[in-house]
Amino acid sequence: MPTRRRDFLGWFGASALLAAGAAPLAALEPAGREGRAPAGAGPMPLDSRWDMSWTDRVVGKHRAVFDSPELSEGAALWRACMWRDQHREIYGTEISEMTPVLVLRHGAIALAMGDAYWAQFEVGKKEKLRDPATRKWATANPVRVTAPDMPPRYAAYSLEGLMASGGIVLACSLAFQQVVRAYAREEKLEREAADLRARENLIPGIVLQPSGIFATLRAQEAGCGYILAS
Repeated sequence: MPTRRRDFLGWFGASALLAAGAAPLAALEPAGREGRAPAGAGPMPLDSRWDMSWTDRVVGKHRAVFDSPELSEGAALWRACMWRDQHREIYGTEISEMTPVLVLRHGAIALAMGDAYWAQFEVGKKEKLRDPATRKWATANPVRVTAPDMPPRYAAYSLEGLMASGGIVLACSLAFQQVVRAYAREEKLEREAADLRARENLIPGIVLQPSGIFATLRAQEAGCGYILAS
């Protein structure tokens, strides 16, 4: 990991990525993939409070869960994308044979939130994260999408890019309560209304789980190798 990882936010450290010489995920196969796990391969949830359908999308020979308990300037996302690129570069592995699962928990929960949340609660200032273009405090989630000047080959090095190309992003519901409480305080909302407000600003496609620990272990049960990616 480059030492200047803060410059890596927004465009994910061109110096490190260009050196990798990896194939672009954006140019690979779309998210609809072959080799889905057979129906009923895993335990059935007792009720519908938690969406566990993501486990059916953990497919292919190569599966890995990237555990992100801290913000760490988006490092876990970068590592998840890099793993797929390097596997393809070295072995010629098709994207349909690889599933990265990214778990955002504990101090990393802000990465699961959209730009409006980052702006309203000044997350960039609080976490000392600067926009590499303006050098001011980041007012938008720096890893939600890639910056306009990002080289096309790295277009999938973002949360939305990872999910669009078949990756899975999970978020800890316990840590998410920090977000709920923030809305409750800031906008003087009752808990139910604050929860709804927080969910409205959760990045679409990210799946809330009972806890980050549960999500990480469930991914391992689905065949993922584990890496602490902060």
